[in-house]
Amino acid sequence: MKTFWFKISDKIRFLLVGGFNAGVSYLIYSVICLVWGENIYQAALALAWGISSVISFTTQKFLVFESSGNWKKEYIKCCTTWFFSYLINAGLLEFTVKVLKLNVFAAQIIATLAAAIFTYVLFKKFAFKNKNMELKE
Repeated sequence: MKTFWFKISDKIRFLLVGGFNAGVSYLIYSVICLVWGENIYQAALALAWGISSVISFTTQKFLVFESSGNWKKEYIKCCTTWFFSYLINAGLLEFTVKVLKLNVFAAQIIATLAAAIFTYVLFKKFAFKNKNMELKE
């Protein structure tokens, strides 16, 4: 099974695993907005990203990039990536809610999709950069 999984393009693996991670984050975001009110959508976003980051790091490291690098260094790099990705997500979320007048649930789906592209590139080229894979490409 592992051999089959890693024969799949990392872009497809990222899409599948990232979709799962985004779903977890969106679920957390939605529950917070439903329980405490839609007006705290930015706080809900920050909390959801903070909670889901541990799940995302683990799944990306082992299921997408098959990294065996130092997990502390990679986690710090991931946090750096997430910081910028979070800023993109938060900015787009604010824009889609305030300017486009979408509800906070639809707005977060749009913002997440846009941030995912940015995140994939930074994960591949920075956080989980594998020198051995670079030589093969």
